[in-house]
Amino acid sequence: MPLQNRVTPTGDIIATPHRGLFTGNRGIIHDPATKTLLKKRWSSPAWLTCTCEFRGRRREVMAQRSWTELFFLDEATALAAGHRPCFYCRRDDANRFRAMWEKGNRVHDVRMHDIDDVLHHERLDHGRKRLHELLMPIEQLPDGAMVLQGEESFLVTRGRLLRWSPAGYAGVEGQLDDAKLLTPPSMLRTLNAGYQPVLHPTALG
Repeated sequence: MPLQNRVTPTGDIIATPHRGLFTGNRGIIHDPATKTLLKKRWSSPAWLTCTCEFRGRRREVMAQRSWTELFFLDEATALAAGHRPCFYCRRDDANRFRAMWEKGNRVHDVRMHDIDDVLHHERLDHGRKRLHELLMPIEQLPDGAMVLQGEESFLVTRGRLLRWSPAGYAGVEGQLDDAKLLTPPSMLRTLNAGYQPVLHPTALG
């Protein structure tokens, strides 16, 4: 029975047997005795994306009362949900992210908790995922951006749309009629400035 620990582009946390490329956390949001989630879905405004392997360390998932291990298909999924790179296990990526965040959002010498504050506002609307209007045609969105139409999430990469699922991406035909932006606006500007998220192999075929 898979644990409820996989994050979707909408920020929901589901149970699925499929594995992802990244782990991460939002603080402590589980009960280690039952390995189930609490009612709350975050305990910190710092929502992180971490590497699954770091200095040979191993953790039993949800076994400790420390951070709750969450998992993501890829980094585009994590960004859409509102998670940014961890400065501890992904320092180089985090530094690149901060540099592109500053460039895209036209700020200087920003601290990570300031970025977290902006993201926390952009990703939530009364406790639910905040959706944003598209300010440009979908085909002009940067690689790694994600949008929502109906109940389905889509990745933009190389000028085309791919449908997201816990197992990976699949091609789609036609256009989306009334899509909303999932990727927080400050993240979108970060992608436009040149930050390149790691994509699942199914997005690269």
